[in-house]
Amino acid sequence: MKQFDDTLHSHKLSDDGTYTAYSKEYDEHYHSTKDGALKESYLKHVIPAYQNLSQKDEVYILDICYGLGFNTLCTILYYKQHAPTTKLHIYSPELDSSLVKSLETFHYPAHFGELKEIISSISREGYYRDDMISIEVYLGDAREYIKKFTHHFDILYQDAFSPKVNPTLWTKEYFRDISKAMKDDAIITTYSIAFQTRLALYENGFTLYLNEGEDFRTATLAAKRELPYKKVDMEHKISCNSNILSLRDDSV
Repeated sequence: MKQFDDTLHSHKLSDDGTYTAYSKEYDEHYHSTKDGALKESYLKHVIPAYQNLSQKDEVYILDICYGLGFNTLCTILYYKQHAPTTKLHIYSPELDSSLVKSLETFHYPAHFGELKEIISSISREGYYRDDMISIEVYLGDAREYIKKFTHHFDILYQDAFSPKVNPTLWTKEYFRDISKAMKDDAIITTYSIAFQTRLALYENGFTLYLNEGEDFRTATLAAKRELPYKKVDMEHKISCNSNILSLRDDSV
């Protein structure tokens, strides 16, 4: 069993009492230490995505990037509780293969205790399957993976490191490829509220919404359909920031 590598990633206790990790390569934590690792996954990704999909027998989820696996693992627990007959197909690219292989020894919350078999299978084999759940972690470049993606997804968890340190996963061209791989009623969740992120989504035909709550910092939802959230007035924001362009592949 590969031990969690503290030379590249260090444990960090977040404000909700759960541990995240700090990436020395990217100089960022995997989750907001203020919102908390568990709280961020549920409130910024899993719950709003679930609540805004019509009931489906099968749900296809693209989790960018796998990281510590919180979004995938929280999704499994949430659907087991709220939609136990829904089949989950989760696909997640992750560039850091060493990280994934060390996750058996990560200090996960007791909340994930029933998922030990899944955590071990992903860490050792890169996938997990049973009658209701299919998980594939692709160890490699997310951009190339998306171009080869053979399914159309219902949900995208856009949870890569920030545009400042990992800009290639936030460009206009990146979201163009995402748009091609999604269903008409799909929803995108992201912690990012950066204008350039929202602009890149907007330029690809997405409507932007505020994901707000008392217990977490504001996040963003995006879809090509109406959602019951406050819309971001992109026309106004563009007029106030006319000198700012979305991130582009040829400039990052």
